Parts: sequence; C-alpha cells; structure tokens
Amino acid sequence: MKYLSTAGQSPPTDLLTALTNGIAPDGGLYLPEKFGQVPSTTLSKIKDLPFDQVARIISEYLLGDDLTSAELDELTHKSLNFSIPLCQYQQNVFGLELFHGPTLSFKDVGARFLAHLLDLLRKKNRKTLYILVATSGDTGSAVAQGFLDKEGVQTVILYPSEGVTPLQESQFATLGRNVHALKVSGTFDDCQNMVKSAFLDPELNRQIKLGSANSINIGRLLPQVFYYFHAYGQLPGNEPTLFSVPSGNFGNLTAGLIAKRLGLPVRGFSAATNINDTVPEYLITGHVRTRPSIRTISNAMDVGDPSNLARMEYLYNRDVSRIRKDIVGSVHSDEETRLCIREIYKSTGKILDPHSAVGYLGIESGLLEFGAGPSTFLMTAHPIKFRETVEQEIDSALEIPEIISSVLSAKRQVVSIGTDLSELRDFLIESKET
Repeated sequence: MKYLSTAGQSPPTDLLTALTNGIAPDGGLYLPEKFGQVPSTTLSKIKDLPFDQVARIISEYLLGDDLTSAELDELTHKSLNFSIPLCQYQQNVFGLELFHGPTLSFKDVGARFLAHLLDLLRKKNRKTLYILVATSGDTGSAVAQGFLDKEGVQTVILYPSEGVTPLQESQFATLGRNVHALKVSGTFDDCQNMVKSAFLDPELNRQIKLGSANSINIGRLLPQVFYYFHAYGQLPGNEPTLFSVPSGNFGNLTAGLIAKRLGLPVRGFSAATNINDTVPEYLITGHVRTRPSIRTISNAMDVGDPSNLARMEYLYNRDVSRIRKDIVGSVHSDEETRLCIREIYKSTGKILDPHSAVGYLGIESGLLEFGAGPSTFLMTAHPIKFRETVEQEIDSALEIPEIISSVLSAKRQVVSIGTDLSELRDFLIESKET
C-alpha cells in the first residue's frame, strides 16, 4: 500500500516512511491511496467478538498489503488486548467505553498500536528514533506508556503549562527512562505548531531522526477505525447507527469517516465540540477560520486549529457540500456539559467525563440531521481523569482505579521551555549528545 499526502505535492511513500515521518515533505498528512471494501459477510462475523479479534479482521483491509498474517495476529493481540464495551443509556442510545486501556483514555488504542507497529517494522533499523508528541491531555500519557522502554526510541512530550490536569501530567511526567516531559509556556496550539515546525526543519532532521505519535500520524489514526466496527458488532440488529464524536483535533472523527468508506453502515456523524468550534463553523460557512484555543473543562478538545481537518477535506475532495451529507456540527458550552454530567448521573447512575458528556450532547443534532435510529456516542476518557470537575457535579467522591493510584504520588520529571522552536531543537540535540 502506498500513502499519499493531503497537500498533493509529495510522491507516494511506503508505510514505514509514513509512520516515521508523520508529516509529508510538503506539509500534508498521510492517507492510504485506496480503501478496500469490507463485505457484508465479514460484518456479520464481527458480531459479539472481543475487540482484538475485530481489530484483527478489519486490519486485513487496511494493513494486509504491508504485514503478514502472523504479524497482524501479533500486532492486534499485543496492543489491543483490553475491552471496549458498548453500554445502553436509554432506548436506542449507547455509549462506547473507550477508556479501559492502561491510561484510561481512547488514545491507548492508537498509541499502543503505533508503538507495536513501529517495533515490527523497524527490526532491521534500530537508529534512535525521537517520537515528538504535542498533547492537550490524554495523548501524552497514552503515547508515553505505549513507547515506554521500546528499544531505540526516545519519547518527547510537549504540553501546555496550563490546561492539563495534575493526573494527566502525572501519567507521563513521572515515568522517566526514555520518556521526556517538556512543559511549554503556551497553548496546545503552540505545542502542536512546534512539533510541525520541527518536522519541517531540514537541519534538525539531518541530525536527529524524528517520528510523530499525535493523531497526525497515520499509524495512530488507522487503529481507531477498528472500534467503530466493534461498536457496530455490539449493537442489537444490523441497523446503521449515528455516531456522536467528541472532537478536538478530529482524528477520532476522521477514523469514523474511514470506517464508513470501508463499508461500515453509518447514518451520519455528529462532530461534537466545546466552544472551540472551528469545524462546526466550517460546516456552516464553508470557510476555515482557525483561532487561538479557548480553555474549557473538556480540555483535550481545546483546539483552535485542528490538524485532521485536512484529512477530512481530502476524503471528500474538499467539497464541503459532500461533507455536510455525512457530518453535522454540534457546539456545547461548559455550562451545558456540567448539566449533562449531573442529569445523566441523576437519571442513570452512570458517570461521564466532560468529553464524553459533549459526545452525549451531540446526539440531538445528529438525530435532527440524519433521522431516528440507533445512536452511539464515544466515551473517550475515564471520569477519574477529570476528578475535580466530575465530583463537583455529581456531589460524590469517585473511586480511584488501582491502575493509576501509584502515579499520583510519584515524582514528576519536567523540563520547562518557551514556544520558540530553537528551545525544542536545543533540548533534542543536547539529549542526543548525553
């Protein structure tokens, strides 16, 4: 399989190059040059299977040209060996719990898969690879855990000095070893721009081999396709569902669009955002107006310049009228989000984190746009990751999962830098020399 740049000015490349480069030389993002079709007979086979088995079946249609059957077996079993249950909230409304991985975030799926995939493909080339990651919340911890102690890999996490919860920071800033935490005196967009600039810096790339693990990396994006199929496999009946996707950098929604392109029965998508509404506004006006991000209680979605919009446009030949046939925007304030957490807890006893609450709120817009039928909202993080906000709304203490209790008291190892690329460059070069 060859991979193409969304900017259209770089030649097609192979999977390993797309994974390690992250961004194409022309500044675009990679997508497969073609998508296969999952037959209806295969869709019937995934009913009620465990997640890793669904992933193994669907991986054949995305990576079957690049990996052997044995490699796909190993990859999906080792990286995706946790559950993703579908839970019913009310008549025809379901929540897909994506937070049962080691860092309690949906990003465990992409990060662990990418780490194992790179490990498979780099067996013959162990030159040190520096994974650069910008995080507004959960990406940092998922990537740090995924690449922890991987041979020939150093992981560098850039995160804003404000806007990341203490727990989120603890999950990646306490690991040490081959994981480096850089606290940036700016916003997530500043962090993301520094990562993009680093990849486009010829001198830096001459000295150091860089790799990306943000959702801009195609190796993190593709495995997210699997859980859309897994959701369908757990739904009663075979009716197409609406997906309401809490969105920030829009990798999650892009994966859903790819799933639909592969043949997954989907009525439509609700792009549910907080007040950082670049994409919902684009769906109305047809024009992209990026802006500085605004802090909210759903901080992982505080993105004013979402990278994956380029992929979304590419999939639809940059025709916004075609995009509107599949996606409707849905924008929600902190006040609406807090109210949703309270009301769901009161009516069902179930607890939503702020991002999952935004996903739940997006269902209404989706139903209005795409009609009645099953609706599935993506639950992207465990409530404990936003403990202060959630406990305030439900007026009750959350039980701390054993998997994260130890990191809360561990010592953080952090380096503070500004927003200029030169500071990141200096850190990387000094790190290489030590």
